[in-house]
Amino acid sequence: MIDKNVILDKASRIERHLKRIESKGSITLDEFLNDADLQDIFLFNLQVAIQNCIDMASHIISDENMGIAGSTSEIFYLLQENNYINAELTGKVIAAVGLRNLLVHEYGNLDLKKVYKIIQGDINDLREFITSVLKKCGLE
Repeated sequence: MIDKNVILDKASRIERHLKRIESKGSITLDEFLNDADLQDIFLFNLQVAIQNCIDMASHIISDENMGIAGSTSEIFYLLQENNYINAELTGKVIAAVGLRNLLVHEYGNLDLKKVYKIIQGDINDLREFITSVLKKCGLE
């Protein structure tokens, strides 16, 4: 059985990091590209928000005995197969996981223009993930 307190805690953490991004989000691309401190704020909070999505998904997979994922991406396919998220959202979250991997492992190779675009709109995919999971868990 899923520990609903864990799910709510992870959802809260994701939201907190997304709000931190949004609190600094009304900047131009040039401001973002030329301010290393702002980049650090955005990149750190984005990384941690995505990691909390991974943690939430892993918790559900484990507690519901859905199987063993061979990769981080497969965790989200298992959620999709068990009707926690739809196929479109699965693709979006897997793309976020790919970004998280770049943030963690290839920090120096980031395309900051693409990161800026994500910050300006695609972070709502993580909110959609939270909403879908909370609904399936009866916590909406």
